[in-house]
Amino acid sequence: MATIDRQTPTLALAHALAAAGRGLPVFPLSATKLPALRSPHHGEHPPAHCRGKCGLPGHGVHDATTDPAAVRALFAAAPRATGYGIACGRAPHRLIGIDLDVDPAYGSDAAGALRQLALQHLFTIPPTVTVLTPSGGRHLWLTGPADATVPNSAGRLAPGIDIRGSGGYLVGPGSVTAHGRYRLAPGTAHLAPAPCPRALLRLLTQPRRPPTTSRGSALTPTPDGRGEGLIQFVLAAQEGQRNTRLFWAACRAYEHGFGDALADALTAAAVRTGLPEHEARAAIASAARLTSRRGEETNGAA
Repeated sequence: MATIDRQTPTLALAHALAAAGRGLPVFPLSATKLPALRSPHHGEHPPAHCRGKCGLPGHGVHDATTDPAAVRALFAAAPRATGYGIACGRAPHRLIGIDLDVDPAYGSDAAGALRQLALQHLFTIPPTVTVLTPSGGRHLWLTGPADATVPNSAGRLAPGIDIRGSGGYLVGPGSVTAHGRYRLAPGTAHLAPAPCPRALLRLLTQPRRPPTTSRGSALTPTPDGRGEGLIQFVLAAQEGQRNTRLFWAACRAYEHGFGDALADALTAAAVRTGLPEHEARAAIASAARLTSRRGEETNGAA
């Protein structure tokens, strides 16, 4: 675990300025990997969705900029920032982040799943910027064309593979979080983000049909489409895997902030595989409690 001390904010600013100098829009992050600046609309009812149109800082990824003076001003307003986020989908690079998670507790093999997808769809991931995460995972940086909008997703391609696209962000290398430091993988620091293979880009941008039950009723994900991959993951469970897969999927949904919105669909998917509804509800409630405790521990460590 990396040490967070008085020098950490200064180093975070230095790394952020270096990234901005390479054309990557940045903004400050806290040790929880969340935006370091509080929304100026906090407490408003109904909540505002101005995405920075009000001109005030505190709109998360919408604050991201490549202007050095603006970057310094953002970090001056967030003196406890320990890292920085890089906005994806923005010109000139139009960054796409392939987040390969590692979670032995759930048997996640995201790197293996990506290799399988590459074999199945005949593409190769080119040498590109790779960032190692404190959990043992990695972020692959790719670039997209101007005529393609890549949505954010969690587990849509395969369990453990999250996509950061338009409106999303990646934690930049050199950032320090409560769980450790993000750093460039050896041998990739000199590389520029490589173009996303066309076959992979098609997978990232193609519309997905919502999964259905045997009666034909849709298992609806969240209104913005998040959670489709997690529902599919639960539906693919065999006997002996059902509870584990459901728990893993629910944890991922809560970690990404849409657990409550997806709970009913996850329950329906689990029931479809033969899991009793009360067991499904109990597993999802357990996942909610676990991720809530993790969040509290992280905030305490910040």
